Amino acid sequence: MGATIFFTGVFAALAAGYALYTVFDSVIAATIFGIIWGLMIFNLDRYIVSSMRKDGGWREFWTAAPRVVLAVIISIVIARPLELKIFEKEINPELIVMEQEVYARQETQLRSRYTQTLDSLKSERARLNSEIAAKAQSRDALVRIAQEEADGTGGSRKRNLGPIYKVKKADADKAETELQQLMLANHARIAELDASARTIEASQDREIASMEKSKMNGPAARMEALDRLTANSSAMWWANLFIVLLFIAIETSPIFVKLISGKGPYDNLLRIEEHKFYSQEVEEMAKTNGGVKERSGALPQHERGYISDKLNSALK
Repeated sequence: MGATIFFTGVFAALAAGYALYTVFDSVIAATIFGIIWGLMIFNLDRYIVSSMRKDGGWREFWTAAPRVVLAVIISIVIARPLELKIFEKEINPELIVMEQEVYARQETQLRSRYTQTLDSLKSERARLNSEIAAKAQSRDALVRIAQEEADGTGGSRKRNLGPIYKVKKADADKAETELQQLMLANHARIAELDASARTIEASQDREIASMEKSKMNGPAARMEALDRLTANSSAMWWANLFIVLLFIAIETSPIFVKLISGKGPYDNLLRIEEHKFYSQEVEEMAKTNGGVKERSGALPQHERGYISDKLNSALK
């Protein structure tokens, strides 16, 4: 039983040492805190087992129930860091995946800050190009009408370059002039919009390039990676469960051994010592009561009766 408690403390020290090493990245600090934690668990288990009394019957099991619950909690705390070490080779690739997911999420959030501005520039650029296309289409229609008037395929149906043609040709020339003016103004504005978009995209690319991929190597990240692995793999889930059950069995075994074992010399000696203490307590209380009663002999009967009743009730 003592060896079981000792090795439970050793497992606790190893588990705490590894968990703290992932936090501080210092062998010295992890070793010191691991030893302190192992000694604390060892002392707690020793107290749990040594404080249990062999009275016989089912009463012992009810008395041991809170201690069993505490032992289960301790075993889960001890098992978790060791699980992270046992499954380290499986956890490390999952950490890389988690890092990439975080980086992608950060990049998406950064790009979303520029999306509205870039979309606004693209929308205005498309509108300007649409104005040019609509004006060009109107110009082409007027040129076609003038050409049809000249060759007799449309309009008055007379092949000549008369006054009707000249009017239609003037409308086409006017549309051409307006198209050139519109193209000049819109292309200048489009060039400004393109320059602004390139500046914004360059700023966005610089911010993305300056982003650092967060290194996920802490205990919380490793536990999350283990949870993801166990959720996606039944083999990992069963292996994780068996490890936890193993440590629960190790941690609770001293308590159950104590429950199922019979009374031994330790229990008898402990009962004798406790009886000695109880006997001394009764003797000292009786002597104290006797001394008080003797000193109160000179008091009136009512006060003596009151003192006697109180002292006698204390001995019940």
